[in-house]
Amino acid sequence: MGRVMLPLYTPLYQPTGHEVAVIGTTKGAVRVKLDGRGAPATVGNFVELAARGFYDDLKFHACKPGSVVLGGCPTTRALGPAQVEAAARGVIRGVHPGTGDARYTIADEWEGNPNNRHVLGSLCMAHKSDVNSGSCQFYFSLSEQPEFDDRFTVFGMTIDGLDAVERLDVGDVIKGISLEGVDQVELDEAVSREIPKPCSMQEVLQEQQAAEASEPIEV
Repeated sequence: MGRVMLPLYTPLYQPTGHEVAVIGTTKGAVRVKLDGRGAPATVGNFVELAARGFYDDLKFHACKPGSVVLGGCPTTRALGPAQVEAAARGVIRGVHPGTGDARYTIADEWEGNPNNRHVLGSLCMAHKSDVNSGSCQFYFSLSEQPEFDDRFTVFGMTIDGLDAVERLDVGDVIKGISLEGVDQVELDEAVSREIPKPCSMQEVLQEQQAAEASEPIEV
C-alpha cells in the first residue's frame, strides 16, 4: 500500500463566537473561551470532535515545564496513565504517543489573527512540520512564547482552572469535554455527517487522471 494521504477537512460547524469548552481532567476542570471568530475552522473542528466524544479518556502525553502540555492523541486512548508515561519515555516499543490524528487535517489559522498570542493558558492546535497539518492534538501554553505566534494556531484562552492547567502532566486523563454557547441544532447536524476518509497516493493519482480525462477537449 502506498503512502496514506489525509484529506484537508473544512468543519461543518460554524462557530457562534460564544463557545466555551469545559475540559474535565484528573487535575480539575478547565474552562476555555474559544476564539470562534479568529479561528473558525480550528474551533469548529475542536467542537465537532468534542461533541463526538473523540477526546474522552485520552491522556496528556507530553509536558515541557514552562512551555507546553500536550494532549489529544488517540494513540493514548487504550493506554493507562502509567503506560502513557512509559511510552513517552520510549520504554514501550512500538507505541508512540503524539503520532495519532483524526484521519484528516485542517487549515492553519494563525496568520492575520491579532488574538494569536501564546500566553499562559492559551489553547493551541499542534501540528507537524508541514503546513495545514493540524488535526486533533492540542496544547496549553504555559508561558508567554511569542516565537510560536506565527507557527501555531491559538484558538482559545483559559478563563477558569488555570491552576489545573499548570499542574497537568504526562498521563493525566481528559475525562471529557462539555460545550457551552454552541448552536446545538447546527452542531447536531454537523456531527451526523461522515468525515472524509484518508486515501492512498495511488488513489489520488487515479482521481486526478480521471478528472483530466473528463475535461473537454479544446479545439
